[in-house]
Amino acid sequence: MHQLTVNGRPIEAADHEPLSDALRRAGIVVPLPCGGRGSCGKCRVTVNGKEELACQYRVTADAAVTVPEKETILSETGAAETGEVSGRMALALDLGTTTLALALVSQEDGGIVRVVTDANPQRAYGADVMSRIGHCRAHGPTGLQLAAVTAVNRLIRTLNAPPAETMFVAGNTAMLHLFFGTDCSAMGAAPYTPAFLASQTAPASLLGITGVETVVSLPCAAAFVGADLTAGLRYVGLPPEGKYSLLIDLGTNAEVVLFSRAGALCTAAAAGPCFEGANISCGMSATPGAIFAYAPGFVQTVRGAPAKGVCGTGLVDIVAALLADGTIDETGYMECEEFEVVPGVTLTQSDIRQYQLAKSAVCAAVLTLLQKQNVPFEEIDKLYIAGGFAAKINVGSAVATGLLPAELRAKCVAVGNSSLLGTAKFACDPTGLSGFVEKMQYVDLAADPAFSDLFIEKMTFEDQKPFSGEKTLDKTSTL
Repeated sequence: MHQLTVNGRPIEAADHEPLSDALRRAGIVVPLPCGGRGSCGKCRVTVNGKEELACQYRVTADAAVTVPEKETILSETGAAETGEVSGRMALALDLGTTTLALALVSQEDGGIVRVVTDANPQRAYGADVMSRIGHCRAHGPTGLQLAAVTAVNRLIRTLNAPPAETMFVAGNTAMLHLFFGTDCSAMGAAPYTPAFLASQTAPASLLGITGVETVVSLPCAAAFVGADLTAGLRYVGLPPEGKYSLLIDLGTNAEVVLFSRAGALCTAAAAGPCFEGANISCGMSATPGAIFAYAPGFVQTVRGAPAKGVCGTGLVDIVAALLADGTIDETGYMECEEFEVVPGVTLTQSDIRQYQLAKSAVCAAVLTLLQKQNVPFEEIDKLYIAGGFAAKINVGSAVATGLLPAELRAKCVAVGNSSLLGTAKFACDPTGLSGFVEKMQYVDLAADPAFSDLFIEKMTFEDQKPFSGEKTLDKTSTL
């Protein structure tokens, strides 16, 4: 064994063990967006004064290690906090791939008393669900479950809530498997079979959760359409009679549902971690210094800190602006090797290609569901955009780049963290949702020729309307 001193703290590492494994075992989170393949370069640490990638560095001797200070990922939930504790209380948890959000809910009046958020420490196993499923296949779910449970217990302590009988939980299907300590490795390859889709109930003590008696998950619809989306449906509600609505939960796995009062079609598009900044050269999560809004001559960063990278909404704005001024042509080609957003922050040709893949997948998924149900744009009442990414998205930029259909622009509504808000609503009235979920039909995009054609068609920017600058940015707002 070798002795490591990490930010002044002693830990042990086995000979030739990857440094990232030793750090993770000690509870020190170093994000591995690429799953430890060494391709993203975002797990940089300093070993004996030299910069190294934690996932690639093998420990062969005692060493002094400096890990960058953890920065909180800012997550706008959209919850209106009352601050008033009264009557029976419950907890509502959104178990997101990137962030965790926990709310204290009054079951008497449906009010959200307080909300606390934190980064999901499972990022140390990979930025996306498939990386974590792969780790589960190789090592089992124990480590991933322990990481999530430890973080949730920390949030419960931070919430400083009175004892609650039940914690209601939503998340994607794989995340719920891992939270309940269930092997989800069968979801990593066709036919992508989950161990469960129905609501799960377990004693909190069995999972290692403190401060609550029972844990109940919301039902999932399919292997890659989880309880986060069904919670979102509970939050936004059904459209008027004879109309349809769309709900898109934008993340590493973009979940989409087209629904009416009669039923729903749902699907999942593999957008990849583009919107989380994981495979973008200067990409980052929504931490201080991340550019979240951009227009020529104007840059806005999280907390007003000096710009040091780009998060999802900033990426959408930058691509829209470069299309408008001709820096990017309709194919996505950029003559210069990279565009300098601000000194030290650039956007490369590879970044543009990553965005094209993600935006094409999302838009094609929406259009595929509309075609399947033979629903014209005129019959859509609302297009709800959910997730932390949605809180600051500029709809004009999203339409200009082809992330969202131009025909639905006027119907777009950003709803924040609908998974958390819907789970809070479910905590007050846990009825009816399972029956609606049973009516949902899943569309497998990988086996759908219409999606393949639309995906290729939407890869370019040529059919998009130029960004005109309307729906201008609020230059006084901050995250």
